[in-house]
Amino acid sequence: MTELELKYGCNPNQKPAKIFMQNGELPIKVLNGRPGYINFMDAFNGWQLVKELKEATGLPAATSFKHVSPAGAAVAVPMSDTLKKIHFVDDMELTPLATAYARARGADRMSSYGDFIALSDTCDVATAKIIAREVSDGVIAPGYTDEALEVLKSKRKGTYNIIEIDPDYVPAEIEHKDVFGITFEQGRNNMKFDDSTFSNIVTDNKCFTEDAKRDLIIALITLKYTQSNSVCYAKDGQAIGIGAGQQSRIHCTRLAGNKADIWHLRQHEKVMNLPFKADVRRPDRDNTIDVYISDDYMDVLADGIWENFFTEKPAPLTREEKAEYLKTIKGVALGSDAFFPFGDNIERAKRSGVEFIVQPGGSIRDDNVIETCNKYNMTMAFNGVRLFHH
Repeated sequence: MTELELKYGCNPNQKPAKIFMQNGELPIKVLNGRPGYINFMDAFNGWQLVKELKEATGLPAATSFKHVSPAGAAVAVPMSDTLKKIHFVDDMELTPLATAYARARGADRMSSYGDFIALSDTCDVATAKIIAREVSDGVIAPGYTDEALEVLKSKRKGTYNIIEIDPDYVPAEIEHKDVFGITFEQGRNNMKFDDSTFSNIVTDNKCFTEDAKRDLIIALITLKYTQSNSVCYAKDGQAIGIGAGQQSRIHCTRLAGNKADIWHLRQHEKVMNLPFKADVRRPDRDNTIDVYISDDYMDVLADGIWENFFTEKPAPLTREEKAEYLKTIKGVALGSDAFFPFGDNIERAKRSGVEFIVQPGGSIRDDNVIETCNKYNMTMAFNGVRLFHH
């Protein structure tokens, strides 16, 4: 198959639309459904991300994509009972690949609503069963077991998008893109990350733990396929906060940091024990938990909306309680797709438990950024690599 006709492009008015190869056959098969333009954009970016995560870590990997940026990405690091519960998989069988997807989906569950999934390995039935009960547009993987395929084909009344990609496909070294009738050409971004990423440590603290190295590599590969400007917080084998497509670096750091804080606060005892009614759906639980964690919850209490979700009125999680809980967070890794121009980014990162940083360096204020890291005994390396993605 050299081309595949699509229903429309980014929007219904953008017709005709198709994907095709200038030379050779498309490296994909559509096993079910009718993926659209944006679905394929998410699928191909997501596949590159998980393929590189698997190559870099040796672990099965998964990502949850929305509008050509990852909402979450992770590798198969076993989860604690607490993480299983906040990721809504405490009642599920968890193979390594299923663990990776549960982590990826759990990074930012609100943003992952209606995601496109990419899996590094053959989709097994345990992973398919998790996907089957979430709101999702489709999945791309190098293969599917017969049982997994049967589960996925039953999703969305039989219209769920299932794409199989040739894992041995290697794209051309030169990329082309048309904008306003003008063709851009560039070499592919084939940057890889390994221990050399951490060779230029510029802070007084020179210690990168092995877990920190793994998490920083996850952050950097995630950033490689995130719309810029972008910043990624990672911990425990997964992204926990991704700030994408911001014009200002500090806004990236704040956005990603706020998402990371929510991920941590979901593990707070009060959140874990919220008295949800049995019939409240997972997406509604996700939204309600985010509201409960937010500073708007007192307004919601006053409106009496809690009665729609809870068997009894839960006590609020106060600002003071949230601040005290977040002070206990440590060991978070932070990657940036370009240099930090000011120390304010480090100040914000510190509030979310960041101890390990990799960024390109090269700002005229590098000294200020390094000084701020030293103030908090953080470890930071300059890798000299910018990762803009557009």
